[in-house]
Amino acid sequence: MSLLVQAKDPDHYLTIAAPCTGELRERGSKFIAYAFPLLEEHDWQIHLEAIRKEHPKANHHCFAFRLGLDKNHYRANDDGEPSGTAGRPILGQIDSFGLTNVLVVVVRYFGGTLLGTAGLISAYRDSAAEALKNADLLEKSVEIIFFIEFNYAMTSPVMNALKKLGLRPQNQTYSEEGSRLEVAILKSKIEDTFLQFKALVMEISTEEAAGVEQVNGVEWLMVSC
Repeated sequence: MSLLVQAKDPDHYLTIAAPCTGELRERGSKFIAYAFPLLEEHDWQIHLEAIRKEHPKANHHCFAFRLGLDKNHYRANDDGEPSGTAGRPILGQIDSFGLTNVLVVVVRYFGGTLLGTAGLISAYRDSAAEALKNADLLEKSVEIIFFIEFNYAMTSPVMNALKKLGLRPQNQTYSEEGSRLEVAILKSKIEDTFLQFKALVMEISTEEAAGVEQVNGVEWLMVSC
């Protein structure tokens, strides 16, 4: 299950399509930024460890990431730089680009000249921006996956209803009792979609379907969000 967030509307969010990099030199120090799309929550740790192994002699491996459907799932780490001079500026660039499910790691090789608080903030911010400027942005849908189970007598009504609603069944399986399949529904359209689904399957109006909790021979269950 992908972790998701906002973009143009509640049904879509922006992330990056593939890893990308950017580089900046500031008064002898070298800053190398790596941006990664995150498909699962634990992925950020895997990417960070890989960068640390790739740059074992770097002085700092600072990072930030943003995950989730709200703005509360994030981390910003200064990795030994003065507090607030690295992780937060990196996170600020992720937010500035309107992205989520993204990790940015900035590796610093110290060049012998202290940059000061303002210089560090600028260097980490600008190096993160360089990486994200090189990214191909990707808009994804926020979808909820449902199982729909039905007995064989309901096969035709169910499949016809799904077709009329533009829902593509996936992973259909069969048993002695009937069939089960998966459908993905845009998060904001779940209530309306199931109202229409009930009306189509039962061949009644949506007003009548609003009072129906369950359809005989058909069950549905949310399996991810």
